Amino acid sequence: MSGFLHHLDLAAPYFILVLVGYALSRSGRFKKSVSDALATFVFAVAIPSLLFRLMSDPARLPPFDAKLLIAFFGGCLITFVAGRVISKSMFGLGGVGQSIFGLGGIFSNNVLLGIPLAKVILGDAALPPVALVVVFNSLTLWTLVTVSVEWARHGEFSVAGFVRTARNVITTPVVAAILSGAAFGLTGWHLPGIIDEPLRLMGQAAAPLALVVVGMGLSEYGIRSGFRIGAAMTVLKLLVQPLAVWGLARLLGLPAMETQAVVLLASLAAGVNVYLMSKQFDTLQGPVATCLVLSTAFSAVTTPLAVALAGRVGSGG
Repeated sequence: MSGFLHHLDLAAPYFILVLVGYALSRSGRFKKSVSDALATFVFAVAIPSLLFRLMSDPARLPPFDAKLLIAFFGGCLITFVAGRVISKSMFGLGGVGQSIFGLGGIFSNNVLLGIPLAKVILGDAALPPVALVVVFNSLTLWTLVTVSVEWARHGEFSVAGFVRTARNVITTPVVAAILSGAAFGLTGWHLPGIIDEPLRLMGQAAAPLALVVVGMGLSEYGIRSGFRIGAAMTVLKLLVQPLAVWGLARLLGLPAMETQAVVLLASLAAGVNVYLMSKQFDTLQGPVATCLVLSTAFSAVTTPLAVALAGRVGSGG
């Protein structure tokens, strides 16, 4: 219990920032253009600065461990399949609806929530494992759901679609910053102070601004139609996925820090990309919007709890 309360105490101020962003947007004094501009700044400048600086110094990075990716994405696959089965048996959804339901159970808000919370709850040592997951997350999960949807519709998947997805993911500012930072680190050079210090200061702004952006974004959705499906999707996201990832991490013997990092990412609220995908395929927009709101609200408690339990069990306590 003390571990949970400690993690809850660390995370609470950050979720309050989400509430602040929500309140600011709902007040009507900040137009949508303001939140869009702030989100662009966070995605394109603040968080990339934090991650580039982190990855540019190999001394800050732990050894690469493929088991970390297997634990996280293996847990995602288990949860996605479970989501398809549940959504078909409970709600009678077709193949496309099952795919979106499953995506809602595995696509976390890793950048805007995951990076700030990992930094405050687990410390800077957790950021490299988180960055490793972020690099592969969008490519892997978007490909998974695209294959699932296309197979449900046409019985096949386009290689050109995969290449297009991969190109779009690699060129996003967050992933590009991670990859270019790692490439710089391999040279053995060190960033000069005149560059390193501005990056450090910009990185410090990333966490609070990202969380305010999350709150502003949530104000656009609200709880819409399809509450039962959205609530079931939330349970899949906040309960089933963390358990699946934790189980694989334990089975693979992943170290304690890495185990807590992947469980934290798995326990996060659903990301807005799920809503974008639901709009793209014109299905479950209401339930997905409901899931975004519910999962963000409940994860304020469930994420610190999941991290505390993963640390306690992982250490044999």
